[in-house]
Amino acid sequence: MPSISTSADTSQKTVIVIGAGVAGCCAAIQAARSSAKCILVEKNGINGGTLSLGGIACPGLFFAWGGRQVIGGIGWELVSETLTICGDAMPDFRRYNPNLFWHYQIPVNPVIFTALCDRKFRECGVEVHYHTMLAGVRRKDGRWEITLCGKDGLFRLEADALIDCTGDANAVRQARFPVSIPDECQPGTYSVHCSGYDPKQVNSEELRRAYLTAEAKGEIRPEDIGWGSSFSELFLQRRGENANHVNHINGGDSRGRTRMEMAGRESLLRTYCFLKKQPGFEHLQIRYAGLECGIRESRTIIGEESVTAEDYRTGKRWPEPVAQAFYPMDLHDAKKGIVKTDLPEGVVPTVPRGALIPRGSSGLLAAGRIISSDRMANSALRIQAVCMATGQAAGALAALSAAHHCEPKTLPYEILRKELQANHVIFP
Repeated sequence: MPSISTSADTSQKTVIVIGAGVAGCCAAIQAARSSAKCILVEKNGINGGTLSLGGIACPGLFFAWGGRQVIGGIGWELVSETLTICGDAMPDFRRYNPNLFWHYQIPVNPVIFTALCDRKFRECGVEVHYHTMLAGVRRKDGRWEITLCGKDGLFRLEADALIDCTGDANAVRQARFPVSIPDECQPGTYSVHCSGYDPKQVNSEELRRAYLTAEAKGEIRPEDIGWGSSFSELFLQRRGENANHVNHINGGDSRGRTRMEMAGRESLLRTYCFLKKQPGFEHLQIRYAGLECGIRESRTIIGEESVTAEDYRTGKRWPEPVAQAFYPMDLHDAKKGIVKTDLPEGVVPTVPRGALIPRGSSGLLAAGRIISSDRMANSALRIQAVCMATGQAAGALAALSAAHHCEPKTLPYEILRKELQANHVIFP
């Protein structure tokens, strides 16, 4: 292998990011800020992924024990600027309570957040292709040839580096690198907004009896109104937000995703028809919070390094960390409900560079919930703030390795760390 120059090539390199969820947004902005020509490809007409289309607009966790900030950078920039525009206040991060960890997520207005992302793309020169899907990937003469499908048909682009931010490892798989697919995925959730009733006036015992009768007739299922295996008031208490499960489907490909979307809407129909018949729900209204079923798990890459549950729980200090993380391991299970493991007090896990690099690949990176990790570790690493952080790391690594004519795994770590620190990434 030729020696790696510490001076970057001044000619502009091209980085293509597939997927404009929160990981892809941060990857694209960082790649452009690191002097690459960045092209961002998104199958939908809006960025944000789970935050916008999935209806879960509450990124976290950015702060750990004692109000210590552990994730900064572009993700924090987008969230804090959104709150400033809206005049909204931050949660109080100073006294972290593991039993109420979700209280430290930051609710954001998805309309403002996604519009702000678009503004950032324009400001740093990201070329955005909405309504465009990945149709093929191949390595040719040391570059990536990408086939895309737009509304008018197929077209091709070339790139020096490619970043998979699809959430399902679609680019990595099309490039023929192995991925890990669990036998049983975590359930998805179809998030909605419900109104027209008062949760405090619900007669729980009466509703439970009605539920049991309806369940016996096949009119309602436990996962429709909660995360457990029996009657739950979760859906009512949360007014439908992030409060149901769509079980036993892997939504990583188009066929699985279609099954999940249809099963999710059928679940919502069962829920609405059941509740509408109950006293106090005569004026029930249900509206989409997101237009897609939110997916927690489908596939992960097999990376040069991989984060295990033990690595995560103990806060293993990797030689070359690219991001920090902070969230309990939070595995949703179709039968058990939530399998939660808290971090020991004071522990802040990290993500190594190698978890973003598909094993044996060249010029290819992955970010977001597909990074290399086992299922329990991934149940925490899939969270939006961590996806933002790994997206930013991948964007910098792609741009810098292309500029220095080296592989992402061989770029001198201090060059990467310096670039990320200059862009407000917080290191241990």
